[in-house]
Amino acid sequence: MQSIQISESERDAFYKVLHNRRDVRREFKPDPIPQDVLMRVLEAAHHAPSVGFMQPWDFILVEDLAVREKIKAGFEVAHAEAAQMFDAERRETYRGLKLEGILESPLGICITCDRQRTGPTVIGRTANPEMDLYSAVCAVQNLWLAARAENLGVGWVSIIHHDTVRQALGIPDEIMPIAYLCIGYVSDFHEKPELEKAGWLPRADLQSLIHHDQW
Repeated sequence: MQSIQISESERDAFYKVLHNRRDVRREFKPDPIPQDVLMRVLEAAHHAPSVGFMQPWDFILVEDLAVREKIKAGFEVAHAEAAQMFDAERRETYRGLKLEGILESPLGICITCDRQRTGPTVIGRTANPEMDLYSAVCAVQNLWLAARAENLGVGWVSIIHHDTVRQALGIPDEIMPIAYLCIGYVSDFHEKPELEKAGWLPRADLQSLIHHDQW
């Protein structure tokens, strides 16, 4: 059995990518993503861990402007609904945030989860049936980190109803939309996450989140 060791320089490069990943909204450039680059990113997503090795994900590549306009309209509906959930002070701050780049980015990628892909009984999903959904989220994270290593920006459009995404992209009822991602080259990456920079919330102190043996 071959043992693949990670060198110090490779380790440092990974942590550099990890700590400089950002949720991109406004910095997208219209430049197309070369096919070989896109396939490397998708290959990284496809190598995410999955419960029972079921690989429940599919990837819908969305370039058509008319389709992206449907996604944008769905975002606007959910965005207006969300604004009403905050108090008055927070509401104004929320409305001033740029929270998507659906039309600015050259490509959208929807990652889905086929919960029936390998049958009703899946190794590792017997006690916790939601593990396939978590697996698909791992694919999102792999894609995001790979994109950053390629100097591509990614933004997760979470303020949208799943049914809107399903209808806009013709996703069958039994398939679960997991993430609609905006992806493309960007003019620059922020030094800190935008919400942290905007003062929405600070980064939590790691030591306060670590427990030993009990909660």
